[in-house]
Amino acid sequence: MSLQSNSDSQQFGAPLSHAQTWISNDVLKLENGGRLEQITVCYETWGVLNQEGNNAVLICHALSGDSHVVRHDASDSPGWWEIIVGPGKPIDTDRYFVICSNLLGGCRGTTGPNFENPEIGQPYGADFPVVTVRDMVEVQRRLVVRLGISRLHSVVGGSLGGLQVLTWAIDHQEMVASSIVLAASARLSSQGIAFDVVGRNAIRHDPHFAGGQYYDGPAPEGGLALARMLAHITYLSDELMRAKFDPTRLQPRAVDSAFESTFSVGSYLAHQGDRFVERFDANSYVTLSTAMDLFDLGDNAEELARSLAPSTCRWLFVSFSSDWLYPASASRELVDALVAQSKSVSSCEIDSPAGHDSFLLAETMERGGRMIRAFLDNDDAINAPIYEKNPSRIDEPTSIFYSQRLDYEMILCLMPKDASVVDLGSGNGELLSILRDRGYAPLLGVEGDQGQVVCCIERGLSVIHADLDQGLSAIPDQSFEVALLSQTLQSIVDVAGVLDEVVRIGQRAIVSFPNFAHAPMRKMFLQEGRLPKEEGLYAYDWHDTPNRRFPSILDFQELCEKRRIRILEAIYFNSSTGEEIVDDPNLNADVAVVALSRASS
Repeated sequence: MSLQSNSDSQQFGAPLSHAQTWISNDVLKLENGGRLEQITVCYETWGVLNQEGNNAVLICHALSGDSHVVRHDASDSPGWWEIIVGPGKPIDTDRYFVICSNLLGGCRGTTGPNFENPEIGQPYGADFPVVTVRDMVEVQRRLVVRLGISRLHSVVGGSLGGLQVLTWAIDHQEMVASSIVLAASARLSSQGIAFDVVGRNAIRHDPHFAGGQYYDGPAPEGGLALARMLAHITYLSDELMRAKFDPTRLQPRAVDSAFESTFSVGSYLAHQGDRFVERFDANSYVTLSTAMDLFDLGDNAEELARSLAPSTCRWLFVSFSSDWLYPASASRELVDALVAQSKSVSSCEIDSPAGHDSFLLAETMERGGRMIRAFLDNDDAINAPIYEKNPSRIDEPTSIFYSQRLDYEMILCLMPKDASVVDLGSGNGELLSILRDRGYAPLLGVEGDQGQVVCCIERGLSVIHADLDQGLSAIPDQSFEVALLSQTLQSIVDVAGVLDEVVRIGQRAIVSFPNFAHAPMRKMFLQEGRLPKEEGLYAYDWHDTPNRRFPSILDFQELCEKRRIRILEAIYFNSSTGEEIVDDPNLNADVAVVALSRASS
C-alpha cells in the first residue's frame, strides 16, 4: 500500500493571492447567543457565472482548509482539492462557477478570533463568541446572495464541510438544487469528541496561551501542534498506519522538531504538527473544532427524519470503509432517513484503507470523482445509457433483450404502466434506465457492488449502496408500486428474508431467476456427474460462481407458499430460443419471471 500525503497537509500559510474580500455590515445574531456587528468574508472563485445564474457550485472546506481549493493559474500555489476541482476535473471550472469562502471563526481572512474586537480595540482571542455550523452557513448564504446567485447548482463538502452541506440543504432548501456530502454524518461520536477535547486542552494549557491573548507575544505552538497530531491520528486508519509505518517503525524521518521522533510514526506526526502551526491560529482551532463537536442532527431515526424533512434537493453521500471518525454506518443512517421520506438520494461506500482522509487522496477518490462528475452533470442528461434509445427495441432480434437479458421484456409485460419502481440488486442500472426511458418514475436502485453503484450514478439514476441481506428496513411498506428482484435471488444469503422484504416494499413484486431444474442442467448433473454449466445464466465454474442458491421453479413456488406470498402471474421461457414455456416449465424453462404480492391474512 502506497498512499500519498493528503492534499490538505501539503498546504502552507502563504498569502491567498487570488482571494477577494467582502464586508457585511448586517448584524449576525449567533445561534448560541451573542452577535457580530460586522463580518469580513474572504473568498475565492473560479469559472464564470452563466447568464441564467444556475451553474454555481459552493465548496465548503474542512476544519484545517481554507478558500484556496485549486490554483488559479500556473504561477499560483496548489489548492487542497486539486484532485477534484479544476478545468476538466469532476467539478469542472470550465463549466461551473465555483465558490469557496473561509469559515467564520477561522484564521484565513474571514472574521475570527484574530480579528479586532471593536469593543476593546484588540483581537478577540479566546473571547471570540461560540459559533456553530449554522452560523458559518449563514455567512456563506449572505455571500452567495451578494454574488447575485439565488439558487446553487450544488453544495459540496467533506468532514466539517459535509456538516455545512447538510445545514445548507436543511436551512436553505430553496437555494440548493443538489448536495454532495463526503465523510460526514449526523454528529460526531463521543470518541471523536474526546480527541478534540484533549486537543483543545493541550492548546489552553500551553504556557504561551495567555488566556487566548497571545497575539503580541509567542503563540501556543506546542499546544496547537499537539492538537493537530491528535486530530491527525483520527484521520488515518489502523490499516494505513500499519502499512505506512510498521516496516520502518525504528527508522524515523530526519525532522527538525522538539517532539519525540524515536519511531517513524512519531517523526511523521511531529512533522504534521510543526507544519500546521505555520499556517493556523490556535484560537481558530478551538473555535472550529467546537463548532464541529456541537453539530447534532439527532441520534435516532425519528430525530434524523425531523432534521432532514425540510430538504428538497437531490443528495449524494460518499463514505469510506476505513473511516472511523465519521464512519460509513453513520452516513447510512442519514441515507436511510432520506429514503424513508422518499427523497432523491444516492450513496456509495468506497473501499479505502486511508481512513477519514480518503476524500483528500487521488488514489481513493477515483470512483468518488466519477460519481461527483456524473451527479453534477445529471441535470444536463449528458450520460446516455449504453443501449440505443429506440422505442421499438424489444421487438428487434438484435435488441438487448435477445442478446443479453430476455427477462427484461418479460418483466415489462408484468409491469403496471408508469409505475414507481425500486430495483433491488440494480446492477449497472441497465433495467432502471430502460424503465426511465419508458416513463416509469420515481425510480430507485439498491446495489451492493460499489463499482455498479458508480455506473448507476453515471447513468443519472438514484441508487443506494446497500447489502440486500442486511435488511431494507429504511424503505417504508408499500412505498413503491413495483419492487424488482431481477436475477439476484440466486446470489442472496437470506432468501426468505429478502423475499419477504420485496413483497413488503412493493405493492407488486416482480422476481426473475434462473431455473436450475432445466433439462440440460439435470442431464449434466445426472449423466456427467458435474456441476451444471452452459452458456448464459449458468456459465460459471463451481469454484467461481456468484450463485449461492440453485433454485428450481418448484422450489420457489413452495417457498412462496410457506411465506404466505401469493403468485399473481408468471412467465416461464427458454432464453436461448426466446420461447415461452407452458408445458412443464420446471423441466423445459431456464428462466422464470414471477409477479408476487403478500397474501391477505
